[in-house]
Amino acid sequence: MSETGRLAVRKTYKLFVGGAFPRSESGRSYVVSSSKGDFLANAARASRKDARDAVVAARKAFPGWSGATPYNRGQILYRVAEMMEGRRAQFVAEVVDADGVSARKAGELVDAAVDRLVWYAGWSDKIGAIQGAANPVAGPYFNLSTAEPTGVVAVVAPPFGPLLGLVSVVAPVIVTGNTCVVVASERAPLPSITLAEVLATSDLPGGVVNILTGHTGELAPWLAGHMDVNGIDLTGCDPDLARTCEQEAAENLKRVLRPAKTDWLADPGLDRMTTFLETKTVWHPVGI
Repeated sequence: MSETGRLAVRKTYKLFVGGAFPRSESGRSYVVSSSKGDFLANAARASRKDARDAVVAARKAFPGWSGATPYNRGQILYRVAEMMEGRRAQFVAEVVDADGVSARKAGELVDAAVDRLVWYAGWSDKIGAIQGAANPVAGPYFNLSTAEPTGVVAVVAPPFGPLLGLVSVVAPVIVTGNTCVVVASERAPLPSITLAEVLATSDLPGGVVNILTGHTGELAPWLAGHMDVNGIDLTGCDPDLARTCEQEAAENLKRVLRPAKTDWLADPGLDRMTTFLETKTVWHPVGI
């Protein structure tokens, strides 16, 4: 109870699936604590059914999102960055709680996450030119290669850097036209749900990004083996879990990005965008 005598309205943290905020179908939750061990919230603990629903939502959103112009996708990512900037104070407080850093350092990390979104937004209509080519052939034909999105990508977010790391793994997946199902940081999921609220109130179509909170070891292997998931980013997996996920992913053709030690403040490069792109080559006769 506050000094004014009224009860504070405690926030209910839910999943983010198909543009909506459902509770876990299992009714489960788990305790989220700060870096100092203080209670922060009860977060929804997603089940396999929730993950299956998220994949269905991502697949449904894929045709529209991949069919949008790259320029339009860039505009939407820029809009998300704008709205993150407007909720900067909330993100800073959540990063302080999650990582135990100073408010100043948390502010730098939040600013870096916003800048990272703007950076990827700028690549939206340029990555195709970098990855595409007009190939020389010995004959009266045009031979053109273009980059196309892989499809539905599962992303295991890094456990640390719960905002900058999350943005750094999600933005390159969606800016190229993929849709995704994200397993949020198990130890620090609250910034990911706040980001989901930003996504839900931006211009991003429902289902393009779906965010699940819960136990990574429960959700990641199941998504890796899901037959309608086309790629998986294992950045947030420890070596043993990554090995299990790779074995599950081998059951059908998937692109797998293996975990590697990453400095999230460094130049991200193009690898995370190009990993989940396919190259389509077309032959066409000259003069027709």
